[in-house]
Amino acid sequence: MNATGKPLTIAVTGLNANDNPGPGIAVVRALREEFGDSVKIIGLAYEALEPGIYMKHIIDQTYQIPYAAQGSAALLERLLSINDTEQLDLVIPNFDAELLNFIKISPELRMAGIKTFLPNIEQLANRDKLNLNNFGSANSFLVPESHLIQEANDLLTTAEALNYPMVIKGRFYEADVVYSLDAAQKSFYRLSAKWGLPVIAQQFINGTEINVAGLGDGNGNLISAIPMRKLYITDKGKAWAGVTIEDSELLNMARRFAAATRWKGGFELEIMREKDGRFFIIEINPRFPAWIYLTAVAGQNQPAALVKMAMGKHIEPFTEYATGKMFVRYSWDEIVDIADFQQFSAFGQIQPN
Repeated sequence: MNATGKPLTIAVTGLNANDNPGPGIAVVRALREEFGDSVKIIGLAYEALEPGIYMKHIIDQTYQIPYAAQGSAALLERLLSINDTEQLDLVIPNFDAELLNFIKISPELRMAGIKTFLPNIEQLANRDKLNLNNFGSANSFLVPESHLIQEANDLLTTAEALNYPMVIKGRFYEADVVYSLDAAQKSFYRLSAKWGLPVIAQQFINGTEINVAGLGDGNGNLISAIPMRKLYITDKGKAWAGVTIEDSELLNMARRFAAATRWKGGFELEIMREKDGRFFIIEINPRFPAWIYLTAVAGQNQPAALVKMAMGKHIEPFTEYATGKMFVRYSWDEIVDIADFQQFSAFGQIQPN
């Protein structure tokens, strides 16, 4: 409940629960598990075919918002318009590409009574893929060697430095493991057309993929960290099954990250463990991962803890979690009325019954 005794009204982005899922639905599930009917969930979607729009059993109402490329002013105008109707208490953005706009407008949102719990612009930039080498060197983390690629011709000399296979990554999302110059160039053109320049060429690390979902309080303290080993990986590189594991070194890495950055909000460390036991951070995501509901099942409900901190409550760091908790994703046909799709496409929301 909020200060008025009414259910907390929380807006959540990232509702694209497809084969490359956003974190939004998992965040909503975690909030429902903790708060039940004492929370009202407002979905924020970019496209009319985001499945979360039609999952009315967990999301109360959904509104369309402008793409990140339209800028922070357009986003602010839309959110304030939604706020006139919904009286939002908190907004939780869940996409990398939208975070900068949300951070920029957070002072205006706060003046309108809408809270956020986000890192600042400097913190966001420091862990970016473009700056990962510098971040690793400054904070004594092992990271793969990376090169920023502005032109396809740069790949020839980059390949000589990194050798094959190497990883070609988009500015915000997606990655390809390539084994030849031709494949590297094709990947460069595809990813630069989709996500812009530069494209990142990264040293390939062969090993076991592990992710750590974490939550920082903004003062250098780690509130929660749950390590997960990937058991099944899709052709898009997404975990389709995973299991919580116990490893003090992984928890220490998350603790060091929170302390070094004074991170505020959710984050994910993507880690590769080589056969010799060394851990390489291959990516740092500045928000909750799509598997974040597993933290709630394991005993550390990170989205719920974020909400409580955003609302001004003091949260003690979690100290225990259940290992051996697995998730396995599956496809589910959500049956909806075409009228709902038409309404959302036409009006940017589904009209209440």
